[in-house]
Amino acid sequence: MNLKTLADLDLSGKRVLMRVDFNVPLSKDGDVADDTRIRSALPSIEYVVDNGGSLVLMSHLGRPGGKKDPSMSLKVVAYRLAELTDHPVKFVEDCIGDSVAVKVSGLKKGEILLLENMRFYKEEKGNDTMFAKRIARWGDLYVNDAFGTAHRAHASTVAVPRNFVRRVAGFLLEKELTVLEGLIDNPASPFVAVLGGAKVSGKIGLVSNLLNHVDRLIIGGGMAFTFLKAVGLEIGDSLLDEEYLPLCRDIMEKESKRREKKIYLPVDCLVAREIHEDSEFKMVSTGNIPKGWTAVDIGEKSVDLFSKELDKARTVFWNGPMGIFEIDNFARGTEEIARKVAEITDSGAKTVVGGGDSVSALNRSHLSDRIFHVSTGGGASLTLLEGGELPAVEVLEKKDN
Repeated sequence: MNLKTLADLDLSGKRVLMRVDFNVPLSKDGDVADDTRIRSALPSIEYVVDNGGSLVLMSHLGRPGGKKDPSMSLKVVAYRLAELTDHPVKFVEDCIGDSVAVKVSGLKKGEILLLENMRFYKEEKGNDTMFAKRIARWGDLYVNDAFGTAHRAHASTVAVPRNFVRRVAGFLLEKELTVLEGLIDNPASPFVAVLGGAKVSGKIGLVSNLLNHVDRLIIGGGMAFTFLKAVGLEIGDSLLDEEYLPLCRDIMEKESKRREKKIYLPVDCLVAREIHEDSEFKMVSTGNIPKGWTAVDIGEKSVDLFSKELDKARTVFWNGPMGIFEIDNFARGTEEIARKVAEITDSGAKTVVGGGDSVSALNRSHLSDRIFHVSTGGGASLTLLEGGELPAVEVLEKKDN
């Protein structure tokens, strides 16, 4: 994207307004359950305060629907951020108004202030220009380091930066764009993509675009069964995106005419009568799923098939689990793919994992630190790899400007 970044700014004595993505999962007790996104923003945060600036952070958390909801307050995130940095972290229970003005005006060099959840106001998702002007008052310079929201045209990502002369990318955003664009522009071959998750609907554009770039496309998870149905196999009560059957049939018809096989679907799967830990389950081939049974994971033969293709890869993109991995009995396929991706990374392959569920699967298996790049943006990474635009990126300064 050829963007200007934090490194292009003189930060001394400046107050920086930075959009970060602190939309982190919370535990049942309301604490931060996974601080990956907070840690990912630390390089940009530390750079600002270490180079003579003060910092006002804004983010969203959850889906409060434009209303104040204490269960989605960013206060717990402020506590966690304070534990991760040596710099003072303050919090204010709003993002506009007099209380924020007081906190911002008192902010000293080297201090950090986190604003309350932006989505407590409906104007945030509405990309409201007047709301944005009230937010823009809190900074001299604007930085976006929230790749996870880059595909959204919201106030804090689009309308707010338009109020600034200097509006640049943070280091996380820069890294995400560099790595993901490299997958399309210059991947080392063989390039293997692994797609999973529940439905075809959210990834059909990605499938179509990736087929123009990859050497192999592996499809697992619930979305595989619409493709299996498209080639005439019985899928029992497994997930089916009826609306996308014609598109899947078209993709598989083109696949059948290729000289060399490119799309790999599961050849066997674990099926269960019900979706819970104590349910009866068994292994069957993907053409023999009985009525009343639902596919919940890929099978052992599918793991072997997919692993053999991954072993050949020099570049890998993985988005979406292979089954309902949150239930231990249905987690083996996802865990085996996670281990294989980590293993080939150790052997020198460039591996990129995106999407919340895939990242959670890596974290469950303690494998995240063995992956070349773990992306913080599921929807944004899919949009970019589909060839779509990222509104929050388009509004930032370019180096040739």
